[in-house]
Amino acid sequence: MTASTDPVSAQRLGDFLEALASEKPVPGGGAAAAVSAALAASLTAMVVRLSLDRPKYADFADLHAAALAASDRARVRFLQLADEDATAYSAYMAARSLPRQTQAEIDEREAATRAAARIAASVPLEVVKACHAQVELVDRVAGRTNLNVASDLEVAALLLDSAARAAAANVRANLPSVGDAGYASAVSAELGQRLQQIQSTADRARERVAKGALRRPEGE
Repeated sequence: MTASTDPVSAQRLGDFLEALASEKPVPGGGAAAAVSAALAASLTAMVVRLSLDRPKYADFADLHAAALAASDRARVRFLQLADEDATAYSAYMAARSLPRQTQAEIDEREAATRAAARIAASVPLEVVKACHAQVELVDRVAGRTNLNVASDLEVAALLLDSAARAAAANVRANLPSVGDAGYASAVSAELGQRLQQIQSTADRARERVAKGALRRPEGE
């Protein structure tokens, strides 16, 4: 198998999966998490598009317009983050491969590794943050979009919850190499809070879908 060097957004799904299954470490779990979140954003956009210009859902027109724009942006951003994750991990591996024969080389390698690890942790952290924003959007539109395709919102909520947890695993894997206990502690605390909020929001959205009924427009 050979891994493609094209951006994820330019690859066919089969090509991306082949690259993911190859012996090369990139793309890896971080990219997979981001692509899963992109699928969730796509599903959200689909549900909203199937709700547009339908009299039954006219009271939600403003929400639909905002949700559609946000979901389309999120899809693009998640795919960008998939590429950024692969780039960050490649940079980390390159830092780890620097020579370490002299003390000067050892110091340079350690500094480069710490810097690369911070970036490798920050990219999946951005995935978690973006999942948080998107799942809140799913919760807002649940019960306010086409009820015939509401189950797709449940799938989106589930994907976002799992994608956030997968991305968080990558964050935690890189934190020890950053060499900054204060940073690691702050990021770990943020992850815990966000993951809890993402899960509770996803569960609430799924409950709204399960009711199978329309909610009131926002602000009423």
